[in-house]
Amino acid sequence: MKQKVSTRAIIKQDGKVLLLRRKGGRPSIRGMFELPGGRVHMNQQPEDAIRHALRIHAGVSAETVQLSDVLSFVDPDDRELQYVFVVYEATLKPTDKTVALSNEYDKYVWKKLSDAQRNELTQSTLQILGLQEIPYATSTPQEVDMTSDVKNSTISSAIIYSDGGSRGNPGPSASGFVIMNETGEVVMEGGAYLGVTTNNVAEYQAVYLGLERAQELGVRVVDFRMDSQLVANQMNGIYKIKHPDLAIINNRIKELTQQFERVTFSHVRREYNKLADGVVNKILDQHQA
Repeated sequence: MKQKVSTRAIIKQDGKVLLLRRKGGRPSIRGMFELPGGRVHMNQQPEDAIRHALRIHAGVSAETVQLSDVLSFVDPDDRELQYVFVVYEATLKPTDKTVALSNEYDKYVWKKLSDAQRNELTQSTLQILGLQEIPYATSTPQEVDMTSDVKNSTISSAIIYSDGGSRGNPGPSASGFVIMNETGEVVMEGGAYLGVTTNNVAEYQAVYLGLERAQELGVRVVDFRMDSQLVANQMNGIYKIKHPDLAIINNRIKELTQQFERVTFSHVRREYNKLADGVVNKILDQHQA
C-alpha cells in the first residue's frame, strides 16, 4: 500500500472552524469542504509544511501551531493509497483578518461544527473532526483459531504479530494475530470477523484478541509487533485518541495488560507482518466467498 503524509489545521474563531471548498481534485473531494493543509514533502517537517500550506492555500500566517492528533485514512478513490494526517490546532496572527484562497479552492466558510452538514465535508475531514460515525461492529465478532496444534501449553514470553483490515473502511473487516514463542515457533494463530467497521477498529481488536489468547497460554511478557504506526504510537501514549470507539478499545487493552508482567508495542514494516496479514485475508475471504 502506498502512503502519503499530509497536514491539516483546525483553526477556530468565535467558536467556528475554518473550512475551504475544493475547486477540483478527485471525485470524492471535488466541491467538498475540508480543513486547510497540504502534503508533507521529503525532508520537510510537518510543522513547516502546515505553516507553508496555510500561507499558500489560505493566505494567512499561523501565530501558533500545536500538534493535536495523527490518524490514517484510506483514499476511497484508490484503496491502495493510505494518507497519514498530522493534525494541528492553530491560531492566526491578529493582522490576518482576510482569507485569500489559492486556485485549488473556490470558497471558504467559518462554520460551527454543530451546524456542519456531513454531506458537504470530505470523509477525511469528518474523521479528523470526529463527526464520522465509526461502527464498532455490525455483529458479535466471530472468533477463529487457525491452528489447533498448540506446541506448548504454557510459555513465559511471546512475540505477537497483529493486524486488522477493512475492505471499504468502513466495510467488511477482520482482525488477526500470530503468537510465537522465544525461539520463533508459531504457537497459535487466530482472529475474528468483525462485520462492518474500520481499519483502525480492526487493528485494535487484533491487539485485544491476541492479548486474550496470550493470557490463556500463561504468557507473562508480550512483545506486540504491528504495521499500524498509528495504533502502536497510541498504545505507547505518543498520539492522543479522539474517537470514543477507539478510546474504549484502547482502555480495554490497557486493563488487560495489567494481568502481565510487561507488554510492549512496536511498529514494523508491512513486509514483516505478512503472517498476521495472511490471517486477516483468510478470514475475510471466508466470509465473502
